[in-house]
Amino acid sequence: MKRTLLLFIAVITCLFIYPQDEKTVKRHSIVNFGMKGGFNSTMYFVDQFKIQDVTIEKIQNNYKVGYSGTIFLRINMKRNFIQPELSYNVSKSEIAFDKKGTQHPDIKPDYATISSTIRMVEFPLLYGYNFIKNGPYGMNFLIGPKLKYIWQQKSELDFENFDQEGIHEKLYPFNISGVIGLSVNISNVFFDFRYEVGLHNISKYVVYDNLNAEGQERISNIIFHRRSNALSFSLGFIF
Repeated sequence: MKRTLLLFIAVITCLFIYPQDEKTVKRHSIVNFGMKGGFNSTMYFVDQFKIQDVTIEKIQNNYKVGYSGTIFLRINMKRNFIQPELSYNVSKSEIAFDKKGTQHPDIKPDYATISSTIRMVEFPLLYGYNFIKNGPYGMNFLIGPKLKYIWQQKSELDFENFDQEGIHEKLYPFNISGVIGLSVNISNVFFDFRYEVGLHNISKYVVYDNLNAEGQERISNIIFHRRSNALSFSLGFIF
């Protein structure tokens, strides 16, 4: 982490020291393309969480750092632009809670955790507006929807300190989020800040390892409906 921070500071310093030329950026091109990489922090908004008819209300989000890589096109229309993207994203998160629901102050709490490492392929389609487009410097605003495909086979979902054994969560493969962001560029290098809001529940159901008489997985008595929100930062290049 220290090496990453030092590298980031060095890049920033070089950008401000090195003389910039407006001709180095195709600022008046109809179409540009670019790439970026960065980090994200995911937080889950839990709409409904019940274990054996006990409603869990107090949930603590333990933030973890994920990462992503993106390629994109930018279709320019004066100060406006449309930007379709293709991203590979790894989001990490953990929630902790008292599985007894803190029913009474005399009851000692018993904490459990759900950890997630979710790998996704994402397809944002963003509208952007350039507030500043002057020489090598620029600032723009972005907003739009994002379609996400969750790669369930490569994702890791761990239920720790639950009374049940062998718990697995099935996620909906396709999800939609709303994205809003701000981007600042110096020549052809830009810094991108975004906030993503999950629009619906990503958890389909929770199952046990054991099977019923028909050989099918049993649906557990755990109800876990959650939406994923994320804050991200990335560094990229546009050509």
